[in-house]
Amino acid sequence: MAKKNSSSVTIKKATKIFVLDTSVILYNHNAINNFEENDVAIPITVLEELDNFKKGNDTKNFEAREFIRFMDKISGKYTMTSWRRLNGPDKGRFIVVMNRKPKKDATAVFGEDKPDHRILNAALKLKEDHPEKKVILVSKDINLRLKAKALNIYAEDFETGKIQNIDSLYSGKSFEENVNPEMIDQLYRQGFCDVEELDIEMPYPNHYLILKGERASALGYFNPITNRVERVEKRAVSRIMPRNAEQVFALHSILNPEVKLVTIQGVAGTGKTLLALAGAWEQRRNFKQIFLARPIVPLSNKDIGYLPGDIHSKVNPYMEPLWDNLKFIQNQYGEQDKEYKRIGDAIENEKLMITPLAYIRGRSISNVIFIVDEAQNLTPHEVKTIITRAGENTKIIFTGDIYQIDTPYLDSQSNGLSYLIDKIKHHEIYAHVRLEKGERSELANLANELL
Repeated sequence: MAKKNSSSVTIKKATKIFVLDTSVILYNHNAINNFEENDVAIPITVLEELDNFKKGNDTKNFEAREFIRFMDKISGKYTMTSWRRLNGPDKGRFIVVMNRKPKKDATAVFGEDKPDHRILNAALKLKEDHPEKKVILVSKDINLRLKAKALNIYAEDFETGKIQNIDSLYSGKSFEENVNPEMIDQLYRQGFCDVEELDIEMPYPNHYLILKGERASALGYFNPITNRVERVEKRAVSRIMPRNAEQVFALHSILNPEVKLVTIQGVAGTGKTLLALAGAWEQRRNFKQIFLARPIVPLSNKDIGYLPGDIHSKVNPYMEPLWDNLKFIQNQYGEQDKEYKRIGDAIENEKLMITPLAYIRGRSISNVIFIVDEAQNLTPHEVKTIITRAGENTKIIFTGDIYQIDTPYLDSQSNGLSYLIDKIKHHEIYAHVRLEKGERSELANLANELL
């Protein structure tokens, strides 16, 4: 009897056909395995588009190649024009859908024969052929989803790895009022106090606290090694003085040798990149190299190859914000100062390297402090790839603004930075700080608030 019920549940679940768009495959090559017992359809147009992405060093090229290899493996000696079962328990079936015109032709409706419309036709044809099942187009392309809905096709985003409630994303800090004055005195006198004595909930490891009593306040963090709240002191780093509590916390997390992974989130002008650079330079003697990298997102979605000059000339415009911040730190010293010259020497000797993120792939990042700027333009898979390459004595710092996405098919909920903050906040070697206040200028703050 139990077996019969189990079978009926399986039949009930397998009543959907998910049609995958190219954007989903380029986001996650393993997406086909994320639909439980339901069936998955791949339009032949998707395979055709993936062929255009298989060459190159970007993550999307890697994803295209991996999916092509996967399809070749699971198809084996059989064709893919009839339903075949995916490997693994409780998996549904898959099929490659040929270009066949349905009664409601998307190319005729929209007046153009293009890949997106052929993918829509594949979904429409599946609806005709399988009226007993719910056909759902899955795409990271918002406009394609809108077109699908206009044709009465169910459409949704690829939800795996997507943060459902971005407004409650971990901030890395909390504000505690009405703290016992004796505890604040103890923090200043001894440098620590017990969590129980503060009468607050047990915080995450390396969680930061703004403690306010009747007459005094203090900054602290929960040290997971000592199981105590320890005082955090404000101090200049590379002659950069933090201007608010969050910046003090950010520098503390960067300089904490027990923390191997740091994320710093904040809008433009909050000092994310500058603090990361200043903190990294302060620790240069503890690491063999300092890497500063950022993903290149070409304007108008054009490849950088169209830009004139050699590779350095092509990528330099994208690296300018990093150079600007480094120059700002260098200018804290006089030109005759030894520290000023040391920064120049470090660049010349490749002790300090500013480079596109794509050129870091394949390199060893042992004994390195590695800053990844604009991390919101990375997918969760890209973030994972970077972290898994970390060797001994490596520290990685991700900075970015999760609301300023420049990459197609990513948003505040699905980008790699949001995913990382949400998934790893309970680990002892991780710290996160969200910077709230813009410190670039009054004009920049005005733009962030009102525009």
